[in-house]
Amino acid sequence: MALSFRDLQAQLLPDWGDEQGRNGTDFDLLVVPSLTMDRAQMELVTGAHHYEERQLFSLVRLRDPGVRAVYVTSKLLPELVVDAVLELLPGVPTSHARRRLHLFDADDASNRPLTAKLLERPRLLARIQELLRPGRSFIACYVVTELEKQLSERLQVPLLGTDPALNYWGSKAGSRELFTRCGVPHPPGSGLVHNLDDLAEVTAELWEAHPHLRRCVVKLNEGFSGEGNAPLDLEALLLDGLSAAQRHGRIRQALEDLAMPPPQWRELVTHQGALVEAWLEGGDALSSPSVQGTIHPGGGGRPGTVEVLSTHEQILGGPSGQTYLGCRFPAEEPYRLELMRHGRAVGEALAAEGALERYAVDFIARHIDGHWDLQAIEVNLRQGGTTHPTMALRAITTGELDPATGLFLSPTGQPLHYVATDNLCDDRLRGLLPLDLIDIVADAGLHYDPARLRGSVFHLLGCLSEYGKLGMTCVGGSDGQARAVYEATAEQLIARAAGLQGQG
Repeated sequence: MALSFRDLQAQLLPDWGDEQGRNGTDFDLLVVPSLTMDRAQMELVTGAHHYEERQLFSLVRLRDPGVRAVYVTSKLLPELVVDAVLELLPGVPTSHARRRLHLFDADDASNRPLTAKLLERPRLLARIQELLRPGRSFIACYVVTELEKQLSERLQVPLLGTDPALNYWGSKAGSRELFTRCGVPHPPGSGLVHNLDDLAEVTAELWEAHPHLRRCVVKLNEGFSGEGNAPLDLEALLLDGLSAAQRHGRIRQALEDLAMPPPQWRELVTHQGALVEAWLEGGDALSSPSVQGTIHPGGGGRPGTVEVLSTHEQILGGPSGQTYLGCRFPAEEPYRLELMRHGRAVGEALAAEGALERYAVDFIARHIDGHWDLQAIEVNLRQGGTTHPTMALRAITTGELDPATGLFLSPTGQPLHYVATDNLCDDRLRGLLPLDLIDIVADAGLHYDPARLRGSVFHLLGCLSEYGKLGMTCVGGSDGQARAVYEATAEQLIARAAGLQGQG
């Protein structure tokens, strides 16, 4: 009889969550990097269908000779793109890792989720299933939805990820509830509502409770990467002195004109709900740090164990200044350990609910009267923009995060920093093939050098030719050095790309 998703997850072993391969593990890993997200919001991401490449850094598991991996994509990945990752893995010959890696694709470039494509192809699933050893295999995904749950049950292979029944804890409303439970500071805000009239009402109530509030932010309950957030200028509405009905009407009209990135955001309010939250400002400095962790399987029905993986300074931009563009690792020293403490508290609460694998918590940090004030903004119950840079650093080194300092230390004790982005965009990069990029990188000496513990590793190579877009993680021995590597890499890539175009 076929096992349920819950019964399958009970088969997960604790060491299967250890990316460092410290325990001589022996298993088969099926990577399904499907971006099973809201289609309207995914359309806002340039070259979104190429983001399946980002999870290639999960092949760090192949450093352990007992691990085999199956990586599935919508379209076949070029060998050069795969080899560019495998060649970064220290301690294992590329040829040995490549023999233990099997690539499959659905031969379908449509913008539907990869998981949906796989479920429509039973013969492809049968070929994949033949490679996976029963009782010694699990699935890793970018995000877990009902589609990934169905895939797990179809293949009868457990999935290392949070059951979608727990997705509430990764929503905006669930995050706020979780912060309250854990005693993690967070901004004043409202509960969840499902129409603009109620949204206007809770916004008015927020202002009435905090009449000095100049701005607030409207959040779709299931938005991601800041694409479901939009600021609302309360000061410009001149609410003071108005009656309650007048305040409601003025706010209601302002919501009609709100510049939320998804054009159909009003329909999304009805479908998924929205809330309003105080816009944090003040102080003499402001930043957007985050903390990332993972929850390893507990085994035997026990709650999972929490590991804090990294802290970051998020680089935000876009029309509202809320869109994730990249990050710097680690977060600033004055509040880094506090971030880690809050991240662990949230992780342990999630583990008690049954969550597994990646989670992250976003914060706002304000420097006020000589100290830093941290306020939690949201929880992400999935991999995100800070996941693959951390995977990349772990892939190219055998170092570890020092829990006492929050620094990532190489085996020699050298702290390592990085600056990462998914959004190096320039029209002069258009038309470059991945092979051209590799040639430029090799000729300019921009690649990561394990002897110097410095340089750049690249992802999203599939976006390069069509969109002039590239992702990269730039490593150095200090924050300044990592920034210098980033700036030099971006400058030389664009200059040399322009030179190649001129030759054409």
